[in-house]
Amino acid sequence: MKSVYTDYFQKSKVFLYPLLKLKKGIDYVPIQTYVCWEHAYTTDDYKFFCEYRAPLSKKFINFCDIYLKSHKCFLEHLDLGDNKHIFIFNFKNYKKDYDRFLKGKYSQFSLDSKLVILDFFSSSGNMADYVKVFLSPDNYHESYAVELDIKLKDIKDVYELCSIPDIEKETFRENNELLNCLLDKNSIYLEK
Repeated sequence: MKSVYTDYFQKSKVFLYPLLKLKKGIDYVPIQTYVCWEHAYTTDDYKFFCEYRAPLSKKFINFCDIYLKSHKCFLEHLDLGDNKHIFIFNFKNYKKDYDRFLKGKYSQFSLDSKLVILDFFSSSGNMADYVKVFLSPDNYHESYAVELDIKLKDIKDVYELCSIPDIEKETFRENNELLNCLLDKNSIYLEK
């Protein structure tokens, strides 16, 4: 690791998306991921949202059927128009790690989740290095203290080396007409 990473990045894309266990290099990756949908789902609902941009081609439909709609956590696919799609997953099976994620306690993720995340980023160069640090910060407190010019004790007291998720940035926002259709059609999901 060459330097401390201080810029904000979409935390759900790094710490939750790998839990879907989709292999790197598949044909489509979400342009963004979220943990809330404004006016519909909060973090209390344990949902995970993947936003894709792709024409509704045969190739994309096949990808959706094979990788997303067959996933054990899959709930719903919504075509938002303009080649934009949202896929909703139920992450209640990951409730403990989801709660840790929301608190920015990445080092406290379960061993199983850590292994899945590390495997996902295993060939990603610098990002893989940062993810390792975020999940197991013990050996990096001193270098972070030096880089950030703060006392080692202060950084050890905080322990985590990655900021908590910004829920505003982790919230999907879409027009109210679509939202009303979702709520009417899928109110059963809100009760789960």
